[in-house]
Amino acid sequence: MELCRQKRIFNARNRIIGGDTEAWDVQVHDQKIKEATEKARHETFAAEMRQNDKTTCILEGRERRDRKNLCKAINDFRQNFQKPETRREFDLSDPLALKKDHVPRQSDNDVWNTVSGMQRFMGEDLNFRERKKFQEEQNREWSLQQQKEWKDARADQKCAEDFYVQTRLQFDETAKHLQKLENATRRAVCAAVKEFNKTQATESAERKSLEKKQEQEDNLAEITNLLRGDLLSENPWQATSSFGPHRVAPDRWKGMTRDQLEQIRLCQKQQVQEKLRLQEEERLRDRLWDRQRVEHARATLLLERQGQRQQRELRRALDGSNLGLAKEQLLQKKYMKEVYTNHPTEEYFAQFNTRSR
Repeated sequence: MELCRQKRIFNARNRIIGGDTEAWDVQVHDQKIKEATEKARHETFAAEMRQNDKTTCILEGRERRDRKNLCKAINDFRQNFQKPETRREFDLSDPLALKKDHVPRQSDNDVWNTVSGMQRFMGEDLNFRERKKFQEEQNREWSLQQQKEWKDARADQKCAEDFYVQTRLQFDETAKHLQKLENATRRAVCAAVKEFNKTQATESAERKSLEKKQEQEDNLAEITNLLRGDLLSENPWQATSSFGPHRVAPDRWKGMTRDQLEQIRLCQKQQVQEKLRLQEEERLRDRLWDRQRVEHARATLLLERQGQRQQRELRRALDGSNLGLAKEQLLQKKYMKEVYTNHPTEEYFAQFNTRSR
């Protein structure tokens, strides 16, 4: 039971003593609701962004296709209806004008007579009426064609602008709808948080009231126990431990008695005397070791001096022996030199052999 109680108290992961589990569960539930709402809002924004990207891609592709078709139509029109040969001033910049040149005007119907040739002037040709009518008809056709192209271009531009406006209005409506949803979600979350805070405040006030009441009861019980207990009554037997008479309870112990203090002082004096005795023995032992070390060093020094004296005597004896041998050898050399100079060789060798024998 004690081990189970320690696990419940000292295990910080599973300990719920003093905590409000219901409030924790409510907080966890609210947090999950908030996370789910945030996730749904993010998913809605992501879907809307994907739809917007797809619409933008379609519009850009359509705009590129329209621009391409317009450029193609302009190029086709230029190739078909605006050739250099159909221009009124082409004869002034025709590179093959000299090759195409003919003889001067032969008749009024000669089409090769240009203005620069000064063979036919404006209003003096025979086909003035037909030519003027043809030019007016041609100008009218060109004007009508340009007006039609301009109206078509304006219609395409207006269609594109209307589509862009409709797309922007649709985006604005979607943004307003999302903003309304976000505001509603925020209001719901604020209301839930407000209600939760109100509940928490009520529970906290009730819990504080109960704790205060319990604290007052505990203080009254503690005061009663202290007044009636052995702590303030100075009862020396209250410190007796349940593990034996030689042990005491530290939280209720009032100090030692005089006999116990005298016994402790006596024990301390004995320890001091024992320590002094051991120190004296150690000092005598160190003195004995110092005396032995000094005597050993003195004996070693005497032996070294005696060995040095013996070496000097041996050296002196060896030097005397060497000196005697040197003198004897010198005398022998002198004698041999005198014999060699005064006697023949045979007599010298005979005498030397006789001396040697």
